[in-house]
Amino acid sequence: MAELPQSIEDALALLEAGGYVADRALATVLFLSLRMKRPLFLEGEAGVGKTEIAKVLAATLDRPLIRLQCYEGLDVSSAVYEWNYAAQMIEIRLDEASGKVDKKAIERNVFSEKFLIRRPVLQALSGKPGKAPVFLIDELDRTDEAFEAFLLEVLSDYQVTIPELGTIRAAEPPIVIITTNRTREIHDALKRRCLYHWVDYPSAERELEIVRRKVPAANERLSDEIVRYVQKLRDMDLFKLPGVAETIDWAGALTEMDKLALDPETVSDTIGVLLKYQDDIARISGGEGRRILDEVKAELNAA
Repeated sequence: MAELPQSIEDALALLEAGGYVADRALATVLFLSLRMKRPLFLEGEAGVGKTEIAKVLAATLDRPLIRLQCYEGLDVSSAVYEWNYAAQMIEIRLDEASGKVDKKAIERNVFSEKFLIRRPVLQALSGKPGKAPVFLIDELDRTDEAFEAFLLEVLSDYQVTIPELGTIRAAEPPIVIITTNRTREIHDALKRRCLYHWVDYPSAERELEIVRRKVPAANERLSDEIVRYVQKLRDMDLFKLPGVAETIDWAGALTEMDKLALDPETVSDTIGVLLKYQDDIARISGGEGRRILDEVKAELNAA
C-alpha cells in the first residue's frame, strides 16, 4: 500500500502517477486534506474531473473506493444500512419450528450483524486501520437537506448509531471526497467540516496534456484543434458548456473516424458528442461553428 503524500510535491506526483493532470492549488488542498484528516469538498461544473480525483486517489494509494451516488430521495436504508428482512423472517420461522420460545434470544439473533446489509456509509466506516477506504460522496447537491444534515453528523464523529446494535465507529476515518455540481447551495455547517476547492475548466495547455494522456492515439494536430475549439466554445453563452469529459470523448470519437484535423462537415456530424442540448447544437451548426473553426485554423497556422 502506498504511503500518504508527505509534501505538496508528493501530492502532485501522486496525481501524476494516476494520470491526473492537476495544478498546484489542487495538490495543495489535497495534501492538507490528507494530513489534517478532513473531508475534501470539490465544487465545479459537471465534467471537469471532480469524481476522477477520488478514483485516482484510491488507485494510487491502493485503497478500496466506496462510492455513494447521491440522488433526490436518498435515505438511510439506501445510504447507510438496512436489515435483511427476508433472511430474518426465515430465521424466525426456523427458530419457532425448532421449539425456541425465548423471544429476547430470537430478537438478539435476528438483529445481529449477519443480517445487517451494509450500504456505502457503513462500508466506509468499516475499513481496517492503515487501509481506510476512499469514500466518494458524489453529487451531494442532488440530495435533500435532511440527508445533508444526517451526513453532517456522520462526518463529525465518523460513527453511525444503529438502534438494535449500538454505535459503530470507524477504526480509522476514511478519506472523504465530496463533489457537487452546484445545482443548489450546500449548508455552511457541512462545508465548515471540509477543506474546499473549486475545480475549474483547465487551461488550454492542461487540457491538451489531458487529451494526450487519455487519447494517446489522437493525431497531434487534431488534439490541438479540438482543445482550441472547445476552449472557444466555453467563452460562449451556451446552456451547457462542454466539460473535459466531453473533450476526451470528442477526441476519441474523431480518432476512431481516422480524422487528422477538424473540418466543417466533421464538426457538424459529431457535435452531439460535445454538446448535449439542441439549442446549443443549433447555434453551433450554423455560421457560428464555422467562424470558430476558422479562428482555430488561423491561430494554429500563425503559430
